[in-house]
Amino acid sequence: MTEPAPRHRLFIEAGLAAGTDIQVSEQQAHYLLNVMRFAVGGEVALFNGRDGEWRGVIAETGKKKVRLSVAEQLRPQAVEPDLWLLFAAVKRARIDLIVEKATELGVSVLQPVFTERTVMSRVGEERLAAIAIEAAEQCERLTVPELRAPLSLQAALTKWPEGRVLLLMDETGAGRPIAEALGELPPGPAAVLIGPEGGFAKSELDGFSRLTFAVRVGLGPRILRADTAAIAALTCYQAIRGDWRDPPP
Repeated sequence: MTEPAPRHRLFIEAGLAAGTDIQVSEQQAHYLLNVMRFAVGGEVALFNGRDGEWRGVIAETGKKKVRLSVAEQLRPQAVEPDLWLLFAAVKRARIDLIVEKATELGVSVLQPVFTERTVMSRVGEERLAAIAIEAAEQCERLTVPELRAPLSLQAALTKWPEGRVLLLMDETGAGRPIAEALGELPPGPAAVLIGPEGGFAKSELDGFSRLTFAVRVGLGPRILRADTAAIAALTCYQAIRGDWRDPPP
């Protein structure tokens, strides 16, 4: 009888293969020893975004260290949706929520952007990266989304990759209903763009109309906060075109 997978998971940068040893970071050692109260013989599930998920057994502990022995593979690496999220920098509590929920909803790339009406001048990249890792560990995905350095919206659009459609969440009411737009999209990679709390400037909206890869869509009759809009848009995408479908596209 196959043993069940460990309940607790850790994201590890190192390669994973049966028989290898992993020295976790001091922060992870603190979590295992002082928060979870693990001892030698305790088990965690390990993943690194490349090699699938593996059983890790605590082989040695010290004051600030834990050595794990990698046992058998629990899950092979799987293909995940190629879905980006571009989001205007907003206040800390809301941007933290955007990163956490986007990770749970399967986003592959997180790209903060500065728009004309963005109030925040910086984002806490280290904090957001830690939130993404914790969310990936919790939701049992096999990767952690790539958190990219913030860019101006113009810079992000100027170097836009060929073949990737951009779904612009348009709060003005001029966009197509999101379900309708998603139902007619051709196969291929996609991205969702969420504006700031004050919405996009008119000059930005005018510029979007000239972009062949951009599709302006609406999220219903109510004005949503940025974090709510991100969750709603990603949920619609995964339900209609993403890996919530059976079978996936």
